[in-house]
Amino acid sequence: MNHIPGFQARQHRANISLAGQFARLSLITIASMSIVACGAPAAESVEAAAPAMDARPEVSDEAGESLQDSELSYAIEYVVTPDPQAGGAVVEMIVRQTNAQLREVDMRAPAEKFSAVSGDGDVSHANDRVIWKLPASGGRLRWFVLIDNQRKSGAFDARMDTAWAIFRAEDVIPQAATRTRRGATSVTSVKFDLPTGWSSITEYFGRNDRYAIENPNRRFDRPAGWILLGDIGVRFEKVADVRVTIAAPVGHGLRRMDILALLRWTLPEVVRLFPDFPQRLTVIGANDPMWRGGLSGPRSLFIHADRPLLSENATSTLLHELIHIALGTGAEAGADWVVEGLAEFYSLELLARSGTISVQRQSATLRKLATWAQESTILCAESSSGTTTARAVTVMTAIDAEIRRRSNNKNSLDDVTRALASAQIRITMQSFMAVAGEYAGSNSTSLLAENFPGCDI
Repeated sequence: MNHIPGFQARQHRANISLAGQFARLSLITIASMSIVACGAPAAESVEAAAPAMDARPEVSDEAGESLQDSELSYAIEYVVTPDPQAGGAVVEMIVRQTNAQLREVDMRAPAEKFSAVSGDGDVSHANDRVIWKLPASGGRLRWFVLIDNQRKSGAFDARMDTAWAIFRAEDVIPQAATRTRRGATSVTSVKFDLPTGWSSITEYFGRNDRYAIENPNRRFDRPAGWILLGDIGVRFEKVADVRVTIAAPVGHGLRRMDILALLRWTLPEVVRLFPDFPQRLTVIGANDPMWRGGLSGPRSLFIHADRPLLSENATSTLLHELIHIALGTGAEAGADWVVEGLAEFYSLELLARSGTISVQRQSATLRKLATWAQESTILCAESSSGTTTARAVTVMTAIDAEIRRRSNNKNSLDDVTRALASAQIRITMQSFMAVAGEYAGSNSTSLLAENFPGCDI
């Protein structure tokens, strides 16, 4: 999501107490009842937990026959063939099955991006959706998708160049609702059929431009995260037991070793705060005409090659996006300030914990943020602007201080953040207040309604 741009003018896992456990239950209960742009060009997040943008979720036919485990799985291979001259890619979805395990796929495919849709069985492309009713034995679905996505500023957050391509998997293989036999699961892979001299980088492990896609939380696996294709330079290293990949098109000036150095200082602190941090991290960068900021996605992020890793104001776009990846969730309407505030608060806090910046410099930055925050009139807007995120940081700072004071430093905002991350549901204002309230106490001063202008508490 959004890291605050230069505003120069302006510990391990804590043991969750009974109150903390109740906080998690409160969070899940509230969610059952009921981490984007900061306005300034610095950073945005693609939510790690994909939003429900499809017409219906993946479902199983209730009347499905009882099958053996071996008969419940079916194979999906996505073959992506970039076409630099056409500015897009041809995608083929190949399904191999024996018992009609996968019966229907319904995916969002806007006509201005997707074309030449065809396949075996019954295929329709209307109202910006593709609906594919498969033959019992499987089949192939094909489409062409334009990759370039240009912002109002003229920069791109997805681009197909003659020598490289950077995009998110979701840009070419959209989310899909599926209808399957009861209990059926996919065994999924993606393969890139590349021009001579091109290579591929994704968030997944693979060889020869073919990657296995595994998501134990879903029966229908689909690729996600940032993808880089082309003539590329790569650095690999293991940091804090995380397999780190840093890559960019050749000649784009991404400071891969600088990024690796900053990660060696800070990633251990990220993992201490979030013990469930992904085991793989892919950092992809490029220069113009890509957007001059940072964008996070599942287990991966994009950062512009010219973006400072540590700004003069002691903030870090890179670390801000790492926090979004660690949170692994986004926000419902009105709660964007929560995920943005946590990301910016911890981008500073973990820089200080790791010794990358001094506590004195952290304090100076917090004072500047507090001054800038005075320009914000509301917190619960649709998206968090720069001033709103600054105000969100001051709110998080106050909540952290109160929890530490009331618990004699046994608890902190860390416990609240871990509870939100582990729940893996989209954050709401109510869920945040419930969890924070369990740690800050019923008579908390940091959680008074007056501290949350524009919010329905």
